[in-house]
Amino acid sequence: MSADVAVCAEAVTKEYARDDFRVLALDKVDLEIPRGEFFGLMGPSGSGKSTLLHLIAGIDKPSEGRFFVLGEEIGGLNDREIARWRSEHIGYVFQTFNLIPVLTALENVELPLLLTSLGKAERREHARKALEIVGLGDRLEHYPRQLSGGQEQRVAIARAIVTDPAIILADEPTGDLDAQSASDVLTILSQLNRQYDRDGDTRPPRGPIRPQDTLSRKGKFAARGSQSRCGSLTGNPGGAVLKNALNHPLPWQASARTSRRR
Repeated sequence: MSADVAVCAEAVTKEYARDDFRVLALDKVDLEIPRGEFFGLMGPSGSGKSTLLHLIAGIDKPSEGRFFVLGEEIGGLNDREIARWRSEHIGYVFQTFNLIPVLTALENVELPLLLTSLGKAERREHARKALEIVGLGDRLEHYPRQLSGGQEQRVAIARAIVTDPAIILADEPTGDLDAQSASDVLTILSQLNRQYDRDGDTRPPRGPIRPQDTLSRKGKFAARGSQSRCGSLTGNPGGAVLKNALNHPLPWQASARTSRRR
């Protein structure tokens, strides 16, 4: 598989068993998503969008087929290995924010860093910088109940980027927001992708944000561009990932990388 491919699926099927019923969420999906891209997945409820995101994040495993993320065949990892891999490579933004109400914005963002070797002062500094990146440097000590819906989602984005992940997945991140807040959240995600892309492209968005998109219907995916097997990329394949391609560490993440290697 090419080093430029972030996500690659080979004939991936995901089936759930509910009592005596079998639910086919994904049906023999072949898919490639290149590194550094910003993708959106569209489709009706039940078409397999969240299932695909869960496979990318290692939250679930395929029933059949092979699934590679960042060159790792995650279906072959055990639960402990998956948890460690996910904490190092994946940032996840949920529709319902999933902030802890008794923690401040700063403390919520700091949570993923508790799994690293960073000291308290370093964790707080990284969390503060992440909140500044999403425009909430003046809301560090606010609790979720003191924030608007759009601000809560920005805290969630800061929490997703604070560990410097290779991929950010956002599952309907604007579903619970008003139109303006939704636009602000998409702008932040797009700017993160552009600013930290490996090619160093820091140009501002031109016109409406239009991530590459894939249409999903009843577990089948039809991308704009050619879908192909892992190892040969043709056209402009679609995907289900909103990717913040931090192939270079954030300036304020350098000490975290150093600490992890010790």
